[in-house]
Amino acid sequence: MGVSTSSPEKGISLVTVDVPPVNALPADGWFALADAVRGAGRDPRARCVVLAAEGRGFNAGVDIKELQAGGAAALVAANRGCFEAFAAVYECEVPVVAAVQGFCLGGGIGLVGNADAIVAAEDAVFGLPELDRGALGAATHLARLVPRHLMRALYFTSRTASAAELHAHGSVWRVVPAGELRSSALELAGEIAAKDGELLRLAKAAINGIDPVDVRRSYRFEQGFTFEASALGVADRVRDRFGKEGAGG
Repeated sequence: MGVSTSSPEKGISLVTVDVPPVNALPADGWFALADAVRGAGRDPRARCVVLAAEGRGFNAGVDIKELQAGGAAALVAANRGCFEAFAAVYECEVPVVAAVQGFCLGGGIGLVGNADAIVAAEDAVFGLPELDRGALGAATHLARLVPRHLMRALYFTSRTASAAELHAHGSVWRVVPAGELRSSALELAGEIAAKDGELLRLAKAAINGIDPVDVRRSYRFEQGFTFEASALGVADRVRDRFGKEGAGG
C-alpha cells in the first residue's frame, strides 16, 4: 500500500496509489506521490508516465480526519503536499497519462487537471466538493477540464461530471469499460513512448511554456483562501455540519 513505481513496458513508468479505503491522502502521501512522479520523469529510460490507482476510486482528495485532528499545522502540510504533487505531474519531464476509475474528487482533480492525457473508466466521475467540506482550491485544474462557466457551476454546486461528459468536452482521451482501463492507458502511453525520448522531453517543456495560465501560481493563490477560511473558522463550521440535514442552509 502507499505509492509504488513499476515499469510494465519499455519506456513506461507506472506510478500507482493504493491508500485504502478511498485513496484520500494524508500530507506525507502527497509528498510521496510527488517524489514518485518526479523520480519517474527523471529516469532516462522513461518516455511516458502512467498515473493510476488501486481500489474503487482514483482519488478522494486530502485526508479530512488528519486536518480535523491536526489544526493549522495539518492544513499547511496538506496544502504544501498537494502543491508539490500537482506540480510534479505538471512538471514531469515526460508526458503523464492519468488512468481514472470511480471517483476523482478534490485533490484528484488537481492531479488529472495537470496530466497530459486522461483515460477514464465508464464509471469515473470528476468534481470538486470543496464547498461542502469547508475547503477551497483546484478550480485552476478543473478549468483545464471543462469550459469556464461549467467549471463555475460545478464548483459552486459541488456537483460532478461524468467521464462521458468530459470526453465530450475533449479533456478525456478515451472512455473504456473498467476492466480495460489499465490496458487502455498503457496503450496510449506506449504510443507516446514510441517517440524519440529526448524530443519528447523538449516537447513537454515547450507545451508547458505556452500554457496561458501559470498553474503553480494560480493554485497557490487559491490556497491562500483555503487558509483564510480555516483561520476564520468557516472551514470548521462547514465540516461540522457536513452530511447533516439542512447543511446547505
